[in-house]
Amino acid sequence: MAYGEPPQRAFRGVAPMAEGGGGRSAPGDRPRIYRARRRPRPALLGVVVALVLLAAPFAVAGHLLGGEGGVSGGGAQGPGGQGQALVDGSPGTQVPLERWPERGQAAIVIGGGRPTHSPDQEPAAIASLAKVMTAYLTLERYPLSGDGSGFTMTVSTAQARAVAAEADEGQSVVAVRAGERLSERQLLEALLIPSGNNVARMLAAGVAGSEAEFVTAMNAAARALGMDQTTYTDPSGFDPTTVSTAADQLRVFRRAMRYPVFRQIVRMESATLPVVGTVTNFNPLIAAGYGGKTGSDSAAGGCLAFFTRVGVGGERRTAVGVVMGQGEGSDTGALLAAAAEAAEELVP
Repeated sequence: MAYGEPPQRAFRGVAPMAEGGGGRSAPGDRPRIYRARRRPRPALLGVVVALVLLAAPFAVAGHLLGGEGGVSGGGAQGPGGQGQALVDGSPGTQVPLERWPERGQAAIVIGGGRPTHSPDQEPAAIASLAKVMTAYLTLERYPLSGDGSGFTMTVSTAQARAVAAEADEGQSVVAVRAGERLSERQLLEALLIPSGNNVARMLAAGVAGSEAEFVTAMNAAARALGMDQTTYTDPSGFDPTTVSTAADQLRVFRRAMRYPVFRQIVRMESATLPVVGTVTNFNPLIAAGYGGKTGSDSAAGGCLAFFTRVGVGGERRTAVGVVMGQGEGSDTGALLAAAAEAAEELVP
């Protein structure tokens, strides 16, 4: 799958904020071209019909195994009766069933293949994976390219005062100061690298006019992307009623990856912000070449949406995946270590 910038879209009824260095979006997809097919010659018609009838049972079997949008769970039987789930149409690009995590759920796609997911896809808390949708909607409304900084937001007194209370609740926050001016790029770095819940709320209010309007936009975007088992109730994922599946989160993560700035930020090991200083990425696989977004709490377990380059059939391709519900307890380090282990096991 090629990741190029989609066109800019606006939320209904929301006026654009002043932008400073926002990028131009790339042209939309080219229209599909249909060409007329030649009729088979009468002499060959009988052969064609026979071949179609012969292939029909195999096509039906493939559809039943594949399901909508890829193979879920079981997949076809590999050598020796070992079940394998097809990820890509090319030979050898498969995920053996034993690679799926023993608990929680997962989904993956390699290159231009079809996405596939583990059998147990039930809506579950996703913690900070919700921020992928927050970043996606921000970039959809205000695209960035190159070294552009985008719009600028000024931190209000109320937003600065709220940080201490949010930290006391156990939330992941990024220190800000009243009157501090943060660019869109800096806000996205604060959202995706140290995973600031307060920054998610700041973006929601700034982009859509209010947090409630932004959450409405999140759910509308989820429906548009076919994320039928997803419900957002807040922009940060701190609310355990924000739920989704690994397959659904794979959809929005891949869509966000169309923006080069998103891919760039989620590969960064650290960033420097005006007040808080240097912040580091929670992703335990960042040094191993896995870009992505983490999420973790006692309700969601360890979660990781990731992408990395892999070798398949002598070619380099991008593997994009999501693991959810890994580990147990509330220790962030242990939960994310479990998510990292599941992600590495999933990648060929």
